Amino acid sequence: MRFKPALVPSLVAAAGVALTAVLGNWQLNRAAHKAQLELRIEHAEGRPPLHLGMVPVNPVDVDYLPVQASGQFKPDGTIYVDNRVRKGVPGFEVVTPLRIDGGARYVLVKRGWIRAGPTRSQLPAIATPAGAVSVEGLALPGNPPLFELSTRVQSGPLWQNVTVDRYRKAFDLNLEPIMIQQRNDLGDGLVRDWPRPDTGIDRHRAYAVQWFGLGVAIIVIYVVVNVRSAAHRQKPA
Repeated sequence: MRFKPALVPSLVAAAGVALTAVLGNWQLNRAAHKAQLELRIEHAEGRPPLHLGMVPVNPVDVDYLPVQASGQFKPDGTIYVDNRVRKGVPGFEVVTPLRIDGGARYVLVKRGWIRAGPTRSQLPAIATPAGAVSVEGLALPGNPPLFELSTRVQSGPLWQNVTVDRYRKAFDLNLEPIMIQQRNDLGDGLVRDWPRPDTGIDRHRAYAVQWFGLGVAIIVIYVVVNVRSAAHRQKPA
């Protein structure tokens, strides 16, 4: 029995294996990058916050680090991010832009969580501090990847998800490219027991395993098919 596969199927199989290897390695590289972010979060705990001022920030320099910004909230820009369940209780995350002192730049502040009302049409009232405030918290990426099944992602102040780009388009504000996950209490009654940020490292590793597994499957199928073909050619008449 001679194992002599045809050229075209061999090229297709080789291309498939090469592609899955490249994609698997890319996911491993992403996982390694996210592992560095995990270490950054751990090392940042307890360090003094970085001050946000008139100079725009670079997300690479501040993502997942403690930050502080002083300014005034813009209450009429408050939105409610829907379907945020805590301990089995449905509610909303409250996001309000903060105008940073000394200029016309804003930063979105994820102020905290509030329990939903008896109906979705009746949004809970939010107490927003008036005048000058100082917000301290964790800098989060402004445009995280989103998975949304519906194209109806906004209905007035009720949003399915929030990103800096989406908010900028809706309100036409000059926004920093990050969001602040507020940690300090400003007497607004919102809940701020935030879970640890998920950088997605396990997801990237799982994707890498899937791509490498697909590459192995291509090799197995290629060998089995061609061995059977060779055996069939060698059958006596």
